[in-house]
Amino acid sequence: MALTATSTATITTLLVSLLFLPKFYSFELIIDYDYSSISKSDVDLLEFPLNLEFLEAEFFLHGSLGYGLDKFAPNLTKGGPSPIGAKRAKLDPFTQDIIKQFAFQEVGHLRAIQKTVKGFPRPLLDLSAAAFAKVVDRAFGRPLAPPFDPYASGLNFLLASYLIPYVGLTGYVGANSKLQAPTSKRLVAGLLAVESGQDAIIRASLYERATVKVPPYGITVAEFTDRFSELRNKLGHAGFKDEGLVVPPVEGAEGKIIGNVLAGNRNSIAFERSPEEVLRIVYGGGNEHKPGGFYPKGANGRIARSHLHSVPTD
Repeated sequence: MALTATSTATITTLLVSLLFLPKFYSFELIIDYDYSSISKSDVDLLEFPLNLEFLEAEFFLHGSLGYGLDKFAPNLTKGGPSPIGAKRAKLDPFTQDIIKQFAFQEVGHLRAIQKTVKGFPRPLLDLSAAAFAKVVDRAFGRPLAPPFDPYASGLNFLLASYLIPYVGLTGYVGANSKLQAPTSKRLVAGLLAVESGQDAIIRASLYERATVKVPPYGITVAEFTDRFSELRNKLGHAGFKDEGLVVPPVEGAEGKIIGNVLAGNRNSIAFERSPEEVLRIVYGGGNEHKPGGFYPKGANGRIARSHLHSVPTD
């Protein structure tokens, strides 16, 4: 049977459609980028992590490149104040490469979150050596001499980095079960995966040097991480959710090993933290109502700001 001009055109259209079908149905094209349907609770839970993402982006950018978001991606700051005391660290080439990768990843995280929700201006961050020294002194229960400087060496920077991504990833684990929209869950799952990877790389790098004594203190890397984890457990006021690089066998995976390159519960499942627990830790005082630590004027967003306006009377 001869093909008419109409049937030929129809077949041609179908063939062209089939040729490009994978593109029509690709993941990027079927995503609904109209996020107006996201619930208010999802918006709050997605915006809150921006506080940690800003901190990580600035710390890693300055540490590896010597400058931060104000130069690299000023639009993402939304006009928030520049961080205090951040500077380039004295990193060996390998550590600098890793931290630079982390820095660019954090910029992507900020962009992804701000593409999903409105977000807020960068909070004031104190990333000075003095701010980190206060955390370290509190972890050891005494002032170290000289004061700990995260920018003094690659090892010091990795130890300081141990303080940061893990708090964020436990926050993502805690938020995930409370999210409603599939878009929100997909975003948090993706963020959590990379934050967990960063934490794993930091822990593995330090675990390799677990018995090395950090100069000039004569304290091993493993003890530093133990002290940091103990401090976070104490500040969080929510039980045991943090572990160092070396643990008693009963606390290791399956209760059979002291090496603890990845932290997790008795079934090696990641611990979770609420926004309040996160604030207690990053404010440095164990109180979500009292700014301090890395956030001298408090974190931003509805969740964080609500605690600043609801200080307990007791």
